[in-house]
Amino acid sequence: MRFFARPHQLPPRLAAGAVILNSGLGKADADEQTAAGLHGMAANTYPFLRDMDPVAFTRLLSRCEIALGTALLVPFVPSLLTGAALTGFAAGLLGLYLKTPGMRKDGGLRPSEQGILLVKDVWLLGIGLGLVIEELQAAD
Repeated sequence: MRFFARPHQLPPRLAAGAVILNSGLGKADADEQTAAGLHGMAANTYPFLRDMDPVAFTRLLSRCEIALGTALLVPFVPSLLTGAALTGFAAGLLGLYLKTPGMRKDGGLRPSEQGILLVKDVWLLGIGLGLVIEELQAAD
């Protein structure tokens, strides 16, 4: 495993990292109403989250986004590691899109107006998978 990102990996890592870090920082001081909304949407899709306190959930989500965003921005964090973390994070976001009622138009995968905000995260999945695949191929 390489311990420094390849130069061509930096633009997608920087783009994804900046967006995710900004999102995490934005949630760091979320009020109770915002926390309840974020937790409610996540808990409806992922029932194991229902018993978690909304403020604690939002705080944890914020910290995870800050950690992931920072890891993507720092080029000496291995791309295999950041790619795997980004893939998991993006898969969770796309799960919200696929499982939350009203996010998709009836009978397909095309997003409704409400779903546009979540379906756009497919680019994060593409970046994460691209980093993982490249690093696994390079290990051969």
